[in-house]
Amino acid sequence: KVIRRKYRSARKFLPAFLELIQFTALPNTQSLNDAFELLNKNEEEGTKDFDIKTAPQDFIPDSWKTYVYSSPDTISKPHYTMCLLEQIRLAIRRRDLFVQSSVKWTDPRKELLQGEAWTKIKPAICKGLDRSENAEDQLALLQKQLNECYRRTEKNLDANSYLKIEQNDKGKDRFVLSPLQPLAESGQLEDLKEKIKKLMPQLDLPSLIMEVNRWTNFDHQFLHLTGHEKKVSNFDMSLSAVLLSEACNIGIEPIQRPNNPALSKGRLDWIKRNFLLAENLTQANVKLVDYQYHLPLVTHWGGGEVASADGLRFIVPVRTINAKPNSKYFKNARGVTYYNYTSNQFTGLNDIVIPGTDRDSLFLLAGILEQQTDLEPTLIMTDTAGYSDIVFGLFYMLGYQFSPRIADTGSTRFWRMDRKTDYGQLNGIARNKIDMKLVKTHWDDILRLTGSLKTGKVQALQIMQILQRGGHPNSLGKAVQELGRIIKTIHSLTYVDDENYRRSILTQLNRGESRHELARAIFHGKKGEIRKRYVQGQENQLSALGLVTNMVVLWNTRYIQSIIENLQKQGRKITPEQIARLSPLIHEHINMLGRYSFELDSAILAGNLRPLRELLPIDEWLGWAD
Repeated sequence: KVIRRKYRSARKFLPAFLELIQFTALPNTQSLNDAFELLNKNEEEGTKDFDIKTAPQDFIPDSWKTYVYSSPDTISKPHYTMCLLEQIRLAIRRRDLFVQSSVKWTDPRKELLQGEAWTKIKPAICKGLDRSENAEDQLALLQKQLNECYRRTEKNLDANSYLKIEQNDKGKDRFVLSPLQPLAESGQLEDLKEKIKKLMPQLDLPSLIMEVNRWTNFDHQFLHLTGHEKKVSNFDMSLSAVLLSEACNIGIEPIQRPNNPALSKGRLDWIKRNFLLAENLTQANVKLVDYQYHLPLVTHWGGGEVASADGLRFIVPVRTINAKPNSKYFKNARGVTYYNYTSNQFTGLNDIVIPGTDRDSLFLLAGILEQQTDLEPTLIMTDTAGYSDIVFGLFYMLGYQFSPRIADTGSTRFWRMDRKTDYGQLNGIARNKIDMKLVKTHWDDILRLTGSLKTGKVQALQIMQILQRGGHPNSLGKAVQELGRIIKTIHSLTYVDDENYRRSILTQLNRGESRHELARAIFHGKKGEIRKRYVQGQENQLSALGLVTNMVVLWNTRYIQSIIENLQKQGRKITPEQIARLSPLIHEHINMLGRYSFELDSAILAGNLRPLRELLPIDEWLGWAD
């Protein structure tokens, strides 16, 4: 009776609804669209009930079946209609069904490559990424890889001193992974690090910025907002001062000099308004990263094929819509997250400002795809907060290896693709089954989504909106999620089985953390809080911080290289293994407080390096060198 009463109410708007609304559907909700078209046709013809042989019924949940089926051969139109309307509402909310003429509820897939454009490029995309056009073939390959990982981990289990299997409170198996012990540093390595610190020239941060500009000419990347080049004297000095004021969070008052036109308040304000632009900061950062990439020393740290991503939190005490609360990081205040990407050469590749502490994984892909340096990282590492199953799936499809640190191995879910496969001691670990059918159903859309990302047809954040809304994935998102669970299980098994793999992840993440410590030391003004009210101001200031941090890294790298060359000329034996464990993130020799002079002496202007602070007599090194 209740359903029939609601059906009478629905009849008031149903004819107009059927006439005006058109839907598009994901494959798993096509029956809803078909049922809607049948209802529309039935409304025009004026028939009452539906034939059970012709009406779409896949969408009908068990709770409705008692009401919908009025007889073995007949479907009740009122109950079928109300069931359909309810399921349409739910499908629209989870983004499985789309309203064609709507702005909010339209199909976001229309932004993807489609039609003839997709058909032409599809073979090249699949070949370039080594992905099969056939879902069966790709899943067969993944199943082979997954089986190999399970069997290798099971084979090595007894000999793996870090890993064991225990049962949780519910009697289910789970992994227990012991933490890695830090690698011991030899006395020679410790001594080398101390010698480098003693030999590093002492200087103020303004001089460092000016000197790095003499090497790289990064100021040439700063064009006026009209697109014209600068036409003022001592532009490099004015720009360096503005970058320092932003990066150190001190404002322009401490650095302005009324008797110096390049440092006058008017000049600095003009530079900040017209040259401190996102695209200029990005291009200047590219210049620094690429310069560092070609220094001989950095080859000992890595070739740029590895990058890590992590967030640095800042309190924003002023009223702004671009800050959110989080008691863990901001206590009673609001804040933003500076999400940045560190290469294995210690350089920052890209950065994104995130309101509050929104889940990092939503932004992870965007920063990697949109970075513009010569480095092409294919192995991406994050902390636990930076991953989700969807991210695993997307990274795999795009040809990246995603390698996050797993904080709690015991709570990690391990997946299998076949219930019947025997994994020995790991059968109790591999409890969860992949929905292969869902991946196969959406495989072409997954390929199309991947191709659209790879060609730049859509941006990474748009893809996240396509796959999920409000943190809840639609059926396409669930298909990518299922694919990602396979890749995550392969990674997780390798993680618990291979000590070197775990250590490499930890090493790279530590580089990112050390880089954050350096950034904190630079960003010392105003209690280290962001006082910008608008998104663009926050983004530009934190990009300036990333740029100046890269300047410190580059300056340190070049002087460490000079020190090593000097020591080797004196007969000091320094091994590649020792160099690999050095870091250009030291900053005790750099004064960042109070002295803001932007003058360089004639030797530096001529292109020479500064004299090293302390050149020790050769006899003091003989014992250490031996």
